[in-house]
Amino acid sequence: MTSFDAIVIGGGHNGLVAAATLGKTDRKVLVLEANSETGGAARTEEFAPGFRTSSVAHLINRLHPEVIKSLELQKHGLKLDVSRLMPTTVLSANGAPLTLAGAYGETLVGASKPEQEAWSGLRSQLLRYAGILKPLLARRPPDLGGMSFAETSALAMTGISLRRLGKEDMRDFLRMLLMNVADVLDEHLEDDRLKGLLAFDATLGSHLGPRSPTSLLGLYYRLAGEIGGKPGAQMHPIGGTGAVVKAIELAAEQAGVAIRSNVPVARIIVENGRAVGAVLESGEEIRAKTVVSAISPRTTFLNLVGTREIDTGFVRRINNIRVNGDAAKLHLALDRIPQFSGLRAPELNGRLVIAPSVNHVERAFNPSKYGEFSPQPVMEITLPSLLDPSLAPDGACSLSAVVQYAPYALKEGWTTGKPKFLKAILAQLEAHAPGIGKSIVHAELLTPLDIEQRYRMPGGHWHHGELQADQMLMSRPVFGAEGYDTPIDGLYLASSGSHPGGGVSGVPGLNAARRIIARKG
Repeated sequence: MTSFDAIVIGGGHNGLVAAATLGKTDRKVLVLEANSETGGAARTEEFAPGFRTSSVAHLINRLHPEVIKSLELQKHGLKLDVSRLMPTTVLSANGAPLTLAGAYGETLVGASKPEQEAWSGLRSQLLRYAGILKPLLARRPPDLGGMSFAETSALAMTGISLRRLGKEDMRDFLRMLLMNVADVLDEHLEDDRLKGLLAFDATLGSHLGPRSPTSLLGLYYRLAGEIGGKPGAQMHPIGGTGAVVKAIELAAEQAGVAIRSNVPVARIIVENGRAVGAVLESGEEIRAKTVVSAISPRTTFLNLVGTREIDTGFVRRINNIRVNGDAAKLHLALDRIPQFSGLRAPELNGRLVIAPSVNHVERAFNPSKYGEFSPQPVMEITLPSLLDPSLAPDGACSLSAVVQYAPYALKEGWTTGKPKFLKAILAQLEAHAPGIGKSIVHAELLTPLDIEQRYRMPGGHWHHGELQADQMLMSRPVFGAEGYDTPIDGLYLASSGSHPGGGVSGVPGLNAARRIIARKG
């Protein structure tokens, strides 16, 4: 039996951030990863001979500056070149495309002059309002039952920032906070392509349509992220998202962290209400003063801790976390670079979106409410090998797409439904890139069920739980485990299932580690 100051369960990017942060304080830290390599859903993997791509998360738009700075990730090989920010182009099968260039539409190309002016005003407004929420998404959520002076001061600063908006802006912020994104877009914009894109971005990864209440929050969440001080910016890192994970892993190793792979955890040891270690599936027992779970909160409590160690009310809340994913991931190995209608070669280096209108996005969402998929899905497409030639053989091309909506609990089952869904996706691609079907060497489609099984994420949800108003801030993942602490002394949460949520940010891992350090855990 071996002993550590801290055990981190899960070697995804948040687990590695937590481990590296704790390791820098001279704690003896061990990371236990169930799979053969670290990175979780942010790995860069080979999906066909010679073709590699980012597994689930394929763009960077939330990696927090404090994570980069505190772990000195650029010294460990992380390359984030702000001159390589990706534009976003919404495709149109029957007309010209529309492009948001720069950091999320600093310039709008392909729209009328009045629409450009309207977008400029709405973009400024959305960024101001996302800026109010941004500090809340970067720090530990306040403990309403016993706020510290620092937490009280932070909340006060949020109130001051809101007051500084001015009376009219403050009223609009409060009015719009829980609105649906479709109504907000209709108030300001006319171009269906632009509205379709914004509706898609607001609902990406969630079980919401653009007309669902609170769907605007998803757009705020996106715009609260940044790269190089550019809010809303996004990019494809050289080497894929796996390169980000590698830099964090190197930082952890330099801090003295031990990392073990292929070691699934069977149980968290709880004695007298305190977590004191973990038992591996092999039977090996490892003791520690602190246990950090960087995996799904549901798995943590229901499988590893066990319901006997926690009260029935808490068990009920954990059981009620909505975790069923609604997004699939497509990887295509192509023998040539595809030609998208209306796009020149340089424009293929950006993010391409098929979401031609708000109504189209809403119609794509509707079937998922009843366990079905749309015959015309909406999707986000990138061509990673154009940005990083090492990801595909010479002359070939890799395609990576996030596809909505793919209900986890498909009524007909994914065994029979998966080929049909792939056919619908390829038909959409063919409509925008004629001839692409003939260039496919290999196709890999990961449904939420596949994501669940491959990456050990219940429901296949990349946020480890819906990111909606009732599962955010002090309610994430549930009351009683909202600030990285848990009802089990010595056990902390550090995954995307904790505040603030998913995306490759590192914030849950960083904040959890800082909480442990502050409590001398």
